[in-house]
Amino acid sequence: MKLIEKRPEQKNNPNGIEGGCMSTYTQILYQLVFSTKNREKVITEEKENELFSYIWGILKNKNCHLYQINGTSNHIHILTSIHPSVALADLIKDIKVSTNLKIKEENLFPNFKGWQSGYGAFTYSIEAKDNLIEYVKNQKRHHQKTTFLDEYKKLLKDFLIEYDEKYLE
Repeated sequence: MKLIEKRPEQKNNPNGIEGGCMSTYTQILYQLVFSTKNREKVITEEKENELFSYIWGILKNKNCHLYQINGTSNHIHILTSIHPSVALADLIKDIKVSTNLKIKEENLFPNFKGWQSGYGAFTYSIEAKDNLIEYVKNQKRHHQKTTFLDEYKKLLKDFLIEYDEKYLE
């Protein structure tokens, strides 16, 4: 019986993957957008920074990098890169569930009834980062001229995402 020796690069790996020392590298910039239930204008400027800081903490705990967060009284934009081990849908769910609890427990926004059930997630090249940071920073000024619904429809159209109007109303 002849024994076959494994070469050094074929060491057993606990996850069953054979090979060398390749690591995971990603560069995916996400703009996440979601609104309050029925787009009700309940997020106040006086306490929005508490909400934004809390979301930053959630992202940091999941090894995600926050570039910018801002919004208006009825929606939020988050510009972030997401760690490869984090599923987008799970991240959004964690943000919504955790912030919902915090808002209600601390009565941050007394008329807050929850978040909308869906969200938008749009990816960009890293070259767009600086323009996106400015766009998110200037949400309040931007929404003096356009509604959230018009902005959201434009994002969907720009990214060639088909949608049904009834799910936006």
